[in-house]
Amino acid sequence: MPSPNMAAFCARPLGFFLSGESSNSAMAAAMAASRSLRNLLTWRLTAPTHLGLNLSLRPMGSSAQDVASGAAPSEAPGHNYESLRVTAAQRHILHVQINRPEKRNAMNKAFWSEMVECFNKIAQDAECRAVVISGAGKMFTAGIDLMDLASDLLQPEGDDVARISWHLCRVIARYQETFSVIEKCPKPVIAAIHGGCIGGGVDLITACDIRYCAQDAFFQVKEVDMGLAADVGTLQRLPRVIGNQSLVNELAFTARKMMADEALDSGLVSRVFPDKEVMLDAAFNLAAEIASKSPVAVQGTKVNLLYSRDHSVADGLHYMTSWNMSMLQTQDILKSVQAAMEKKDLKSITFAKL
Repeated sequence: MPSPNMAAFCARPLGFFLSGESSNSAMAAAMAASRSLRNLLTWRLTAPTHLGLNLSLRPMGSSAQDVASGAAPSEAPGHNYESLRVTAAQRHILHVQINRPEKRNAMNKAFWSEMVECFNKIAQDAECRAVVISGAGKMFTAGIDLMDLASDLLQPEGDDVARISWHLCRVIARYQETFSVIEKCPKPVIAAIHGGCIGGGVDLITACDIRYCAQDAFFQVKEVDMGLAADVGTLQRLPRVIGNQSLVNELAFTARKMMADEALDSGLVSRVFPDKEVMLDAAFNLAAEIASKSPVAVQGTKVNLLYSRDHSVADGLHYMTSWNMSMLQTQDILKSVQAAMEKKDLKSITFAKL
C-alpha cells in the first residue's frame, strides 16, 4: 500500500506534473517553460476536444491493404507453428490466424499448446502493440478437434478414479490456459470472426478485448451437444461480456446458433460488417488506431479493466492508485499532451518500445 505522501502525490492532477512544481521529477524539469506556455497548455487540456476514434473505413496503409486483399504479408520472426500463422500486418500490429482451413480450423493438439507459446511471445514483444486474430478459409473455427484429442479426453491416463481425475484436472487446466493467455497478454487483442465460431471458438473470442464479425458469422456454445459442459472459459466469461444471464443460459443449455445481428444486439460483438474483407479492413484500422497511442497508457488500461472486472470498485480504485503512482511519470504523457497542444496526430509521435 502506498504511503500517505505517495498517495497524495498520486492524487494530484495532471497539471501538477506539467507546471514544474515537482523539483525532483525529470518530467517536470523537461517541461519547465514560460508562464504563457503553461497557460496555453492548461487551456488546451481543459478545452472541449474533438479528438476521437474514427472507425470509418478510410483508406489504409499499404501493409493493411495487403493483408486484407490477400497479398502475402511478412511472417513474424520467431513464430513458426503448425496450427497458427502469425504475420506482421503493419508496424506494431500482429495478425494471428488459426490456420487449418482444410479442417475448418478445428483446434487440434498443436493448437492448444501453440496458442500459449504464441501469446506468451507476443506479451514480451516490445514492438507489438495490438493483435488481430482471425480464421483462415471459410470460417473462424469449428471448435475442438475431437478426433485428434480423443486419447486425452476419452482414454485418460490413470489406474483408478482418483488418478484419472488428477490427470484430467491437469489436462483441463492446460486447455484453459490456451485462452486465458489472451487475457494475460497486455496487448489489446481484436477478434475478427467470419463464418462459424463454434464451441472452443466462443471460449477464445470471449477472452479477447474487442470482437468484430462479418454478416455471415454465427456463434454456438456447442458443448452440450457433445455431452459435456463447456470448461475452458465460455461459462465464466460470456455472462460478463453480454451481461444477460438468461440469454447465456439459453445459449449454453440448447447449443442453438446466435447469428451476427443478435450477437451485435446482445453486445457479444461491437460491429458487424458485410463480409470478411471489409471486417478485416476495419479490424486493422482499429488496431492501427490503438497502436498509435502510448503503449504505457493502452496496456495499463487493459490491465486495470480486467482487474476491475473481477474486483469491487474500491479494490479497483486502490489498484489504479498503486499502478499510476509510477506510470504517471512516463514521458508518454508529455508527448501526448504536446501533440494535442500542437494539433498533431498521435500517429506522428514516436513512443518508446514497451
